[in-house]
This record gives sequence, C-alpha cells and structure tokens, in this order.
Amino acid sequence: MVFFGQEINLTTYNLCRINMFLHDIGYDKFDIACEDTLTNPQHWDDEPFEVIVSNPPYSIKWAGDENPLLINDPRYSPAGVLAPKSKADFAFIMHSLSWLATNGTASIVCFPGILYRGGAEQKIRKYLVDNNFIDCIIQLPDNLFFGTSIATCIMVLKKSKKDNNILFIDASKEYVKVTNNNKLTDENIEHIVKIFTDRKDIDYVAKLVSNTEIGENDYNLSVSTYVEKEDTREKIDILELNKQIEKIVTREQVLRDEIDKIVKEIEV
Repeated sequence: MVFFGQEINLTTYNLCRINMFLHDIGYDKFDIACEDTLTNPQHWDDEPFEVIVSNPPYSIKWAGDENPLLINDPRYSPAGVLAPKSKADFAFIMHSLSWLATNGTASIVCFPGILYRGGAEQKIRKYLVDNNFIDCIIQLPDNLFFGTSIATCIMVLKKSKKDNNILFIDASKEYVKVTNNNKLTDENIEHIVKIFTDRKDIDYVAKLVSNTEIGENDYNLSVSTYVEKEDTREKIDILELNKQIEKIVTREQVLRDEIDKIVKEIEV
C-alpha cells in the first residue's frame, strides 16, 4: 500500500511526513506533496484512489471564477458551477470525488454550513445528490478538533452505491469529555461505524432518506432536517396538574377565611 497526500502549509506538510515515519511507514511507501491542491494538484498520474480521507480548511478563499481555466478543470466542470470564491469547501469535495475510484470511498470532514447554504453550493449539492454520489452525512460532536469548537460533519462519497438513498447519522452525543475538549473513544467510533454499516433507521440517531425527498427539501443535507431530536423535557400530566391547582386554590380560600376572622377579632 502506498499513501499519497498534498498539503499547502509547509509546517503541516512536514508534520505529515514525520507522522508517516512515526507509524512505521517507509519513505518508499508514501508520496506527500507540498502545493495547492485546488489549483496545482500533484498526483494526476497516480489517481484514481480507492480510499480518500480529507480534512480541508473550512470556508477559505480560493481563485474560483476569477481563474477562467478552473471551470474547464475536469475536477470541477461536471457540476457546471464553481464553489464560491469566499468558500472553497465544495472545491475540495469535487476534487476528492474526481480522484475517487469507481469502487472507492471518500470521507471528508466538512463545515456544517455547506449542507444548507444556497447559491452555487446548492447547485453543487444538487449535482452530487442527483448523480447519487453522497452515501452518508455524519454529524459529529462539537469541540472535537484542535483550533475550532464548532460541530463539524463527515460527508461520505461513493461512485457505486447500491441504493438511491443517503444515510443521515446524528453522532453528536458520541463522545467523552477530556479536560476542555470532547473526544471520540474506540467504543464511540465502533458504534458510529456499526450504524453506518447497518444502514437502518434508528429513532433520534439515524435516518435513511431517498434522493427524491432530499430534492424536495431543496437539497438540504443538514442531519437535523431528517433525524428528529429526542424530546428530553419532563412530561407533565395536565389533568393531575389541574387537580393540584384546585387543591391549592381551595386551601388558599380556607386560609383567607381564617385570616379574615382573626382580623375581625382584632378590630373588635
């Protein structure tokens, strides 16, 4: 197995290479490039890939339609529109999809806003849903990653799905508290993977939704749109509450009458 990767930040690039050695991956088993993934990808001769894992920066600026060549780039052109210049999230997603093998799976950590924002991002979501490329959306807990406290999500892409549905998983409660941060334990990860593999509805946790229904919802991919939140509020018995109020009112009247008697005696 050979690992390929690309990172524009020099420090992160070097950390990635060091991590390869720390995990006993020899120098001949990985090829990490230091360049801009969106405008200057370095692995054209090596793609497609069967497994892609990506944690791109959230909503950064990029060239977008300022560069007339990008709309004809085979990675972005299928959607018919480029990701907004101020939000490159879907550019990274389209890049991963383009380099994904027919039998492959891509998992991309995403900023939640891309799941429901309009404009060009909605058009790209429409392309992904209508062509049945999105396999699953997983809502993660907040305060999980270093440097950001927002609740992120994972978009899973496949080119050869067995059905025309998208699985939505609310994994926002799958964590343990470690000092000021949240952490996914091995048990949390195994549980999420089991839900993903079983691909079945689970009350308040998972929902399998048809692409048609998603289209009817304007291609909104927010997990909260499809997975109902459990109502943890205390249930109140209205009839019992009304009986208690009647007792209180009756008792109050008795006390008022007694107070009136005392006041009259004092006046006399």
